[in-house]
Amino acid sequence: MANASMPRIATTTVGSYPVPDWLAAMPSEQGVVDAMRIVFATQRQAGIDLPTDGELYRFDVNHPETNGMIEYFTRPMAGIQSRFGRADVEAFTRKEGMGFRTRPAGVVTGPLGEGSLNLIADCERAAEVAGGAFKFTVTSPYMLARTLLDRHYGDFESLLMAVAGVLADQVRGLPCACVQVDEANIPGNPEDGPLAARAINRVLDAVDNGTMRAVHFCFGNYGGQVIQKGAWKPLIGFLNELHCDHLVLELAHRPASDLEALREIDPRIGIGIGVIDIKVNPIETADEVARRIEAAERQLGPGRVQWVHPDCGFWMLKRSIADRKIAALVKGRNRYLGTSE
Repeated sequence: MANASMPRIATTTVGSYPVPDWLAAMPSEQGVVDAMRIVFATQRQAGIDLPTDGELYRFDVNHPETNGMIEYFTRPMAGIQSRFGRADVEAFTRKEGMGFRTRPAGVVTGPLGEGSLNLIADCERAAEVAGGAFKFTVTSPYMLARTLLDRHYGDFESLLMAVAGVLADQVRGLPCACVQVDEANIPGNPEDGPLAARAINRVLDAVDNGTMRAVHFCFGNYGGQVIQKGAWKPLIGFLNELHCDHLVLELAHRPASDLEALREIDPRIGIGIGVIDIKVNPIETADEVARRIEAAERQLGPGRVQWVHPDCGFWMLKRSIADRKIAALVKGRNRYLGTSE
């Protein structure tokens, strides 16, 4: 449930924010901290109820395909080798569903362990400049495991639960109001739902009592393109198994029929709906956002929509676009609720 001090429908962002040009040009520890201050201030000034830190410390300017949401977690882990050769790359390209990557995030060569992964340090750094309650994001163990080449465990379930175990140890004690697990691969692989739910729940169950638990799902976003084919309906059983307080779902870039399927989500789970399309540059108007919220409440029933947000993170957009979309999100929510803008 949303915090009692928040509006009936609260606003949040999903995670990433465009890396400022000056930070990419001259990266430094102080530069990251300064940029985080800007990210938090931008969201709070726009009126976002639960901002994120922007994930700027995860960005790898040299990464050829993604923004570091995978390697940030896998590269420091013990048991994962980040240097590999032709045979490893060729083996990875034969994996189903990984066509959007040309190489693995890493090669598993031994038992997985914490290594130098230290999420609490980054969460504490965010807490120092957040200026209030904020959300910290963690990539799903299923998503991480799918991008790895396994040369140790011998079966996917063992690898997956090993990744989940490492992440579970990492999320304990995080100083944030909400921990959000991000998953962009299961929407295209609904048959793995039961297995993925067990792994994600292991992470969610390790989050401290009193901290909100959210799970974000999207259908992928690389260069504004959808990566996973599918729909929400086949995923309802999986979503209902999750030990979370609310879901953060891509819907602005989805067909209107997807809303109907969400009526079957367990009432104990709050629903967050995407009302800002991050795969296009045009800025939504407040009226457009309000209409999307109205359509969702009409379809799902009063009280079911607890959060509104962008479909996914902003890292692929220009800052000028992202900032205006953030402002449009709040204005549209306010217009729908009839509060001041």
